[in-house]
Amino acid sequence: MNTMTLSALAEPHRLHIVELLRDGPRPVGEIADRLHLQQPQASKHLRVLSEAGLVEVQPIANRRIYRLRPQPLQELNDWLETFRGVWEARFDRLDDYLHELQQSNEIVE
Repeated sequence: MNTMTLSALAEPHRLHIVELLRDGPRPVGEIADRLHLQQPQASKHLRVLSEAGLVEVQPIANRRIYRLRPQPLQELNDWLETFRGVWEARFDRLDDYLHELQQSNEIVE
């Protein structure tokens, strides 16, 4: 997993851009408008996302259309998957503990 992916997504505006692009490609002007940013700010965030490999740009005439690249997001998902087993085991233990507490409260009453 590329640490640039996490670094790029850590900034709230960039995370919102990724969420916007989840629904499909968008021109930079629309991204700026939707996030209430000036176009230079949006372009700066898009450049960081592009350098991290999260988005790709397609110039059409004088417009730049951005779309998500699925590979880095899949790599992030694969990395997170390695932690899911740990959390599931902890939730199972918590469930057992809560069940024991419930049983002990029923005995006291």
